[in-house]
Amino acid sequence: MATPVETGAGTPVIESTESDAIHVKAEYSPMTDDQWRAMRTVIEFVVNFKDMDGHDPSKIFHKKVNKRSLPDYYEVIKEPIALSTLKAKLLNREYKSFEEYVRDWALIVHNAQTYNRPDAGAYVDALAIKGLVDSELKKLVDKNIITPEIASWPDLGELPPVEAIPVEEEEDDEDDDDEDDEDDDVEESEDEGGRKKRKRGRRSSAAITKREGIKDEGGQKVSDLGMKKKRGRPPKVDTPMEARIKNVLKAIRKPKNENGQIMIHHFEKLPDKATMPEYFVEIREPIAIELIKRKQKRKKYQSVDHFMRDIDTMFNNAKSYNQDESQIYKDALYLQGEAHKFAEEQKKRPDSDFVMEEGRIPLPNGILHNNELWQVGDWVHLQNANDVTKPIVAQIYRTWQDTEGQKWINACWYYRPEQTVHQYEKHFFPDEVVKTGQYRDHHIDEIIDRCFVMFFTRYSRGRPKGIPADREVYVCEARYNEEKHKLNKIKTWASCLPDEVREKDYEMDLFDSLRKVKKVPSPLLHMLKDDSKETDEIPKPRWGAENAPPIVGGIYKGPRDENQSPPPEPTPTPPPQPPPPPPRQISNMSNHNDSNYRRNSDLNIAMEEAGRAFGSTSTPVANNHAPISYNQTPNTQQYHQQSVSPAPIQYHQHGQQTASYASQSHSGAFIPPQTPSQMGHYPATQDRYGQLNVSNRGQNLPGTNPVAQRPVEVYNLSDSANAAIPDDIREQFQRDEQGHVLFFTTPPLDVLPPTKKGEALGHTVKYIAAKLRRNREMKIKRKAEAAERESDEAQRKKRKLEEEIHIAEDLESLETKALKAFIMQMDEGTDRIYKREYGDRWQEVKMLETQRLKRSQEEAQELKMLLEENEKKRAQAAKISFSSNGPFLDDIDPRY
Repeated sequence: MATPVETGAGTPVIESTESDAIHVKAEYSPMTDDQWRAMRTVIEFVVNFKDMDGHDPSKIFHKKVNKRSLPDYYEVIKEPIALSTLKAKLLNREYKSFEEYVRDWALIVHNAQTYNRPDAGAYVDALAIKGLVDSELKKLVDKNIITPEIASWPDLGELPPVEAIPVEEEEDDEDDDDEDDEDDDVEESEDEGGRKKRKRGRRSSAAITKREGIKDEGGQKVSDLGMKKKRGRPPKVDTPMEARIKNVLKAIRKPKNENGQIMIHHFEKLPDKATMPEYFVEIREPIAIELIKRKQKRKKYQSVDHFMRDIDTMFNNAKSYNQDESQIYKDALYLQGEAHKFAEEQKKRPDSDFVMEEGRIPLPNGILHNNELWQVGDWVHLQNANDVTKPIVAQIYRTWQDTEGQKWINACWYYRPEQTVHQYEKHFFPDEVVKTGQYRDHHIDEIIDRCFVMFFTRYSRGRPKGIPADREVYVCEARYNEEKHKLNKIKTWASCLPDEVREKDYEMDLFDSLRKVKKVPSPLLHMLKDDSKETDEIPKPRWGAENAPPIVGGIYKGPRDENQSPPPEPTPTPPPQPPPPPPRQISNMSNHNDSNYRRNSDLNIAMEEAGRAFGSTSTPVANNHAPISYNQTPNTQQYHQQSVSPAPIQYHQHGQQTASYASQSHSGAFIPPQTPSQMGHYPATQDRYGQLNVSNRGQNLPGTNPVAQRPVEVYNLSDSANAAIPDDIREQFQRDEQGHVLFFTTPPLDVLPPTKKGEALGHTVKYIAAKLRRNREMKIKRKAEAAERESDEAQRKKRKLEEEIHIAEDLESLETKALKAFIMQMDEGTDRIYKREYGDRWQEVKMLETQRLKRSQEEAQELKMLLEENEKKRAQAAKISFSSNGPFLDDIDPRY
């Protein structure tokens, strides 16, 4: 904390917390302490100043322009400067004279006027700053801190000439509608300070507009955006009640206190909850001007009195929290009175005083047209004069009636991808649209039908409930900046909606699972020329009818924007299929591991020995990839009955086919029989193996070529070759009726045969059995889960009942304790009363009083019992016992 010290003049000065080097600079500076303080005062005044609309003209001048955002700025402006520069020089006491300080202010204004057009927001704000600094410098002259010569602005050169631009349609003044709203659109262009700036209705659409226009084909300089493309805002269509509320808000912005400060600035925003948590503990209904304005924009107020209740709450909070002698308390007291005075004046004015420009009569409840109600927030298709096949996708922002009784809407357009100008690598969702800054008036007859636009984060989850299946549902992900032809991703969907519906949500019919929506390439890729370069100029969209979107946009080959996602990776081509595996040897066909069976290697040895006996060493090999035959004959039935193989049985059809075996070396591999097409290349001679019995396919499966010969599936050796296999070996494998060992080209499967001709093939017995077993297990599991759930539910109910009983017992115990405590307190209070009234005799008096009270209670009890006894006697006397029922006197004599 800095501590005050006394200077030679007796003026207290705050000791600096800077380094010693700063003190050294201050010692040799010709500036006086009053001048240093005056510099600081001027900067603070300009930075804290806001106009009647709450706009801060110094905001865009706080920091220097971002060189990456506006590289040409540093080509035009040779001496860039910002308020941060002035603050740094003031902090380090670098100013040698007050004239240098004034020149820096002039340089800020001159740079803004040099780079921007006169209608740009930065230009207007610079002039406002100039006026503020001038007024402060005059005050310093009056206080003899500086001379009039020092306060005069230096001449920094002439401003460049301004080129003429086409007259554009003026936007409606939205007053405070676009101010201090955290959900308002953020401008895409950078401001003078290099930061993004919120849009203001009365300002230019860009924070900085370059002086040099763009030349058209005829060489004439024109604005980058024509009337059709200008970013606008919805027209102002206020009801008389809304206009009265706005007038009251404007009125309380004007008063200033005795210090020259605008009083309402204290009430603009709520205190920071982190730095002042005690405020929110003491104030139960915190509210500020920004919250009141937000409620006003979103049509929350039903009357002026309703609005004034919030105004009173705001000022009462300030008076309750602050001390009576504080400036905030005084300002709140004054403004509250002024607000009520202005409100009464507004309520006395007739509604005719608040007719909108052009005679618009607001229709806040919507427009009934073609038996449908069209309201603010509805998504609609509008007639497109440029392309009837692509109606305009839009959302209604305003509804009103003109002086002739015609009904109108103002709607925000959403462009389709082909209506925008974008980079060639940009991808879009199917049915995607982008939000624009086009707010256009349309006659109610131009509405075609309804549609709907969803934010991309919800588009893949479901569909809006109540939207018919034949209605279009679009997806939106980005805003479209028509000035720079950029697509900026939307961060908050609520900022894209009208104020009246920002807090409303819609129900959805959710999909069963999250739907994957894949982006597709630009629909304008065919327009990209083969010789396009990244250095080519960005094309312009082609416009047609005035009140319609572009006929077609454009596409260019420039570099991707920083905020543009890279294009999705192309779907890779499937990898080449690997070659079929080499055939497996018959020795691996055995599925048994029983000790009664020998290892398959015994069969290999036996087959090799049999081969050597006939002059060959070949062994048969099975082709594991051949198709399976499902036909059945009586022979196969006999074969299956004789089979001793442990493998599942398959129904096959047997036939005879002759094949020749090639003589091979001792490779141990057997060449399977050749098909007729293969045998045509080799002589069909008979070798020493004799004939080979083969089972072939009797008929073809559906969808196959009936002419082509099917590969072999089951075959056996000749008699001599089969006899060479030892008997104990042959008995371990499946054999036919002649005792020949069967060789299979595919593993045999027990597949149920079709019961009807042309019927699809059935599953294997093993699969069906496994399926039945699984279904049985699932049924048992579900039954167990149901029983477990019932048990859990019973336990839950039991625990709940025990908790309720425990709570009831606790309550009963607490009631008893509370009653005892109450009685004790009553006794203690009674004792204190007796002590205060009777002093030392209080116990004796209390005992006497207690005895008297006890006697009174006993007497009262006895009297009560006596009355009850007399009442019973009177009732008994009133009865006459003629019979067992005992009639009353009033049953006999009506006098009773």
